[in-house]
Amino acid sequence: MYDDKIVLVTGGTGSFGNYIVHRLLKKSVREIRILSRDEKKQYDMRIHYKNSPKLRFFIGDIRDYSRVDEVMEDVDIVYQAAALKHVSECEKSPFEAVKTNVIGVQNIISASIKHKVKKVICVSTDKAVKPVNVMGMTKALQERLMLSANLAPENKGTIFAVVRYGNVLLSRGSVVPYFRKLLKEGETITITDEKMTRFLLTLEDAVDLVMFATENATGGEIFVKKAPSAYIVDLAKVLCMEANKPFEYKVIGKLPGEKLDEILITDEELQRCEDKGDYFIIHPWWKKVKFSDITYEYSSGNNIIRDIPTIQSLIAEADKKVSEVHVEKGEFSKI
Repeated sequence: MYDDKIVLVTGGTGSFGNYIVHRLLKKSVREIRILSRDEKKQYDMRIHYKNSPKLRFFIGDIRDYSRVDEVMEDVDIVYQAAALKHVSECEKSPFEAVKTNVIGVQNIISASIKHKVKKVICVSTDKAVKPVNVMGMTKALQERLMLSANLAPENKGTIFAVVRYGNVLLSRGSVVPYFRKLLKEGETITITDEKMTRFLLTLEDAVDLVMFATENATGGEIFVKKAPSAYIVDLAKVLCMEANKPFEYKVIGKLPGEKLDEILITDEELQRCEDKGDYFIIHPWWKKVKFSDITYEYSSGNNIIRDIPTIQSLIAEADKKVSEVHVEKGEFSKI
């Protein structure tokens, strides 16, 4: 699958991008191209990986088709992870989210077809399912664009597929580092709703899902990793214990565009959903398949972990994996 291949990772300096690069460097790829907008993160990443000759960095934005077109030359596999992903910021600037998450993604599709890329795997989110916020709406459109690209008349064999997953523990801007920051600064943890649940995955889980999709995609599938979920209030309890602080929090009410529970598979998708052990594959509508492997909407409101030691072990595992690729406070900041 990867021998002597050129792989492009868009948004490659983000949490997911860092980790998939870490994994790809263990494989026999010829070259990994990283397209992102942040020169500092690129510099820090280059130092972190000791100027690996397999890594090539490109400053650019997926909004810019000409730059995407340049970087796509001779690429075999694309991992599309560039996105505006923070719910509150997308609510404030919805058209900016459209420019990146919709128009930018169409640029990736067009360039991939033009350059006859073999496979394009697009990273999506549970917020794209029954979306109630701008980020989720643009991600839902991104999914539809990617899947329909398989049917484009000009497509001469490029396979497009989507991976969909929930909250990744310790990813940038996620709840665990935010709660830790509040506790470190002596602030009280803020929770929007005591009944709120979220799926829990590590970065390792997310990359495992992408690798599974790369190996198994034939065109038009959505791949979902099975994942436990937890109440946000229980995550707060675990982190207070970790910090040796009393378990205290204040409820501030749901933010614009927030759901109580997240959904990874809808009732409409159930009959096209195949259980593959650790994963679900949602087949495209045009394949006319029918399964009864799962009979209920796959929501974070189901399979909730209330066992504190289990949540502690999940966070500990996430910490261990993130430490392998952590380049946040890099060399650039010391100059």
